[in-house]
Amino acid sequence: MIKLENYAKKKLASIRRESLYRRLKTIATIKKMRIQIDGNRAINFCSNDYLGLSQNPAVLRAAKNKLYQVSQCSSRLISGNSPDIQMLEDILANHRKTECALVYSTGYMANLGVLTTMADKSSIIYSDEFNHSSIIDGCRLSGATVKIFSHNNVNDLHRLIDTDKNLNSIRKFIITEGIFSMNGNIANLSEICQLAKDANAITILDDAHGDFILGRSKSYSGTADLLRVSRLIDVNISSLSKAIGCFGGYIAASHYIRELLINKSRQLIYTSAIPAHLCRAAVASISMASTGVLQKKLRRNIEYFVNALRKLDLVTGNYSSPIIPILVGDEKTAVSISNSLLKKGIFIQAIRFPTVRKGRAQLRISLTAVHDREQLDFALSSLEIIGRKYKLF
Repeated sequence: MIKLENYAKKKLASIRRESLYRRLKTIATIKKMRIQIDGNRAINFCSNDYLGLSQNPAVLRAAKNKLYQVSQCSSRLISGNSPDIQMLEDILANHRKTECALVYSTGYMANLGVLTTMADKSSIIYSDEFNHSSIIDGCRLSGATVKIFSHNNVNDLHRLIDTDKNLNSIRKFIITEGIFSMNGNIANLSEICQLAKDANAITILDDAHGDFILGRSKSYSGTADLLRVSRLIDVNISSLSKAIGCFGGYIAASHYIRELLINKSRQLIYTSAIPAHLCRAAVASISMASTGVLQKKLRRNIEYFVNALRKLDLVTGNYSSPIIPILVGDEKTAVSISNSLLKKGIFIQAIRFPTVRKGRAQLRISLTAVHDREQLDFALSSLEIIGRKYKLF
């Protein structure tokens, strides 16, 4: 025990020296994006509750009305399949315009489930270098040969695929996020789907941060819908804990893919089922999201905030997503800026290695539909003051 504790102490000391130490902050929600963090009041700019539905009265009522049991306390294959899960899956399949959907306990498990079931040691996976850790772990656990292409670089992906053009007997997969979770940009899905078609590769899309946010149709079914390539995605993976403000993850695909996952995905077979009251909450939340009102509010907040940041030279380029990164670089400086903002009442996390590369630390701002103009202006003025202090512009 002493040896193990000494090991832990040494590792923690190393983490602290590199300004990579993390601790859990105690947060209590006051109302909407107003929170209390470690006893201090602040405005939350770290939540993925993009449409503000986690606190919606109708969503909360739906959960409470179904709360006759905390959990099934077992997996769906052992304790039985709840009709509430089936109802949610039917709604999600319709949302994605796919034959079927399958709900997982988390989005992380959904990514692991798809990749470890669909790919194996005789497969090749082409994965974007900025893909989420759940995708990285799924690729590793699958046993497949994994080839990383430069972030959102279609030419690099084409180069990698071209080197394997003679491997016709090997199953090939391309996986990318729709909106990337840390830098907020949108994948070049149209070009990626065309490359996949030409190479006879299977396309997997993790659209956790684009689902119910982006889209041409009234369903706001995500990045693929926005770019008109929905029919070219073989497996859709998403989350119920982002725009929908609930809990869980899901896949949307064909009937046979769903059946295979039910029979082979360890992440589904050996994990407790999502509780019925959370399914009902998600159903209510999807109904609220389908009106499009909240997406329009979110869009106005994004445009207003990004335009103001651009005037301060804190961001470059165009942002269509609620995720807005401010590059800092040095890890220690990023933590100091985050702490300084918190003292002013603004909660924005410093994102550091291993989430991003060393020396590429950033502030990750998450906007929601329920941030009001006063909160946005307060955050902007605080960023301007502290940004000048730390010479960010």
